[in-house]
Amino acid sequence: MGGDRKRIHMSDFGALSLVPPLLAILLAIVTRKAVLSLFLGVWVGGVIYTGGLGVGQTFTWIASALGDSVFHAQVVIFLLLLGSAVAMIWRIGGSYAVRDWTMDHLDSQRKAGVVAWLLGIAMFFDDYANTAIVGSSVKDVSDRLKISREKLSYIVDSTAAPVSTLGISSWVAYQLTMIEEGYAATDLAASEIPDAFEVFLQSIPFNMYAILAIVMVGIVVLSGRDYGEMLGAEHRAATTGLVSREEARPMQDVAAELGEPDVTNPRLRSFFLPIAVLIVVTLGSGLYTGYQPGATLQEMFTGGDYAMALIFGSFAMVVSTYLLAWFDGHLTLSESVDATIDGFSLMLTAVTILVLAWSIGNVANDLGTGTYVAGIATQTLSPAVLPAVVLFVTGFVAFSMGSAWAAMSIMTPIVIPVAWELAGTHTMVAVVVGMVFSGAIFGDHTSPISDTTVLSATFTGADLIDHVRTQLYYAITVAVVTASLMVVWGVTRISPLVLLVVGVVVLTGLVYALSALDARRRSIDPVQTPAESTDD
Repeated sequence: MGGDRKRIHMSDFGALSLVPPLLAILLAIVTRKAVLSLFLGVWVGGVIYTGGLGVGQTFTWIASALGDSVFHAQVVIFLLLLGSAVAMIWRIGGSYAVRDWTMDHLDSQRKAGVVAWLLGIAMFFDDYANTAIVGSSVKDVSDRLKISREKLSYIVDSTAAPVSTLGISSWVAYQLTMIEEGYAATDLAASEIPDAFEVFLQSIPFNMYAILAIVMVGIVVLSGRDYGEMLGAEHRAATTGLVSREEARPMQDVAAELGEPDVTNPRLRSFFLPIAVLIVVTLGSGLYTGYQPGATLQEMFTGGDYAMALIFGSFAMVVSTYLLAWFDGHLTLSESVDATIDGFSLMLTAVTILVLAWSIGNVANDLGTGTYVAGIATQTLSPAVLPAVVLFVTGFVAFSMGSAWAAMSIMTPIVIPVAWELAGTHTMVAVVVGMVFSGAIFGDHTSPISDTTVLSATFTGADLIDHVRTQLYYAITVAVVTASLMVVWGVTRISPLVLLVVGVVVLTGLVYALSALDARRRSIDPVQTPAESTDD
């Protein structure tokens, strides 16, 4: 869900506060060793914070990443339960059944990509559940069609959070509280402050990065064109059949860790029924936890405890796999328990990286990284460039802290008063709110310490750093187009809906142009087609 709410502290560390997160990110990208890089980032933060070796502070931050946050603990429980469900689905043949079914119905890379894209849009209610459901559903057929794991991770990641920030979801519930806090920081009387939901609705057309990121996935999938490192990954998969680099370290490899399932007649219900249970119970629990006497459906959605709802949903999912294993005679109770424990191990890498990423967030929070960056960037601004500046500053904060929600919590109370002071209109407030949400997602998409990025790589079985390196080109492209459109808006005040149409056209042209240029540079075709048939 983009991260926990964090207490923000003012500090005197200044530019030094940037060192730990940027060091961790740089080391992760260069060495491709995420765990070591994140730990060194936390340790360097401890050295800066204490002025000494910082070992005690390092492990205090790591421990508090779980111990001080119920939300983080809930996420870990959800992941472990989901891992056990994945293992059970594998053992009772569900993955094989859906693989066989999808191969009969999805006979091209384009069809598989479109299904993953549309599934990602449909799973709007939570980004964590989105990555789990879409990644698990499409991974096997994606492998058979020789779509690189990097490409699948991009499709999953670049729909999950953007969709969640636009519809009724756990994200929107949090965003509404941020709008309220931002207005509370102004000098407006209570009677002059508009309803937070009205401001949110007005901000949606200005949440251009989220909208255009979803569109960008569709353009890439439908055109079959790629550029940057993604083109290299797709060329590798098409020509060698390797969906991951030979040296890659997938975040999850079910087949390698669990072996082949001993099921002679796999059934589709072994896959789709547990997923349906997860969706229904999660949504129902979200509504239930948001219920208050007299509450509307909207209030129930926005007031729900989605972290707890995900736990209820994943637990019910595990129970459903146990019942299927017993009913179809695939596993004994003892074998199901063993599969559950094996499933926990599938998630250990993801949990380790998440805890260290949250720890980096603690470092940045205590050193005042986000507040330092935001304070510098919002000192001298004009209304014309304010939206574009807010986009990139929020993106940098989210990139550095690995948390979209933390970036929102820092930036929203700062930029709403600034927007009101500069322009004196609620329209400008809605604009910068949209830019904060866009920037938070942009930062998430480019950061290897973001929880959504980690989970996207986990459920598609990709190498985390490979996922970040390949997605980076597309995220930056969308961000630059978004910023350019917002500068145009700042000067002309043209309708954002018109600008979005222009953005779609520009992105389409860029995908075709950049893919052609990069393919020419590599002396390969811009549209990669598998060299061998996928029917074997």
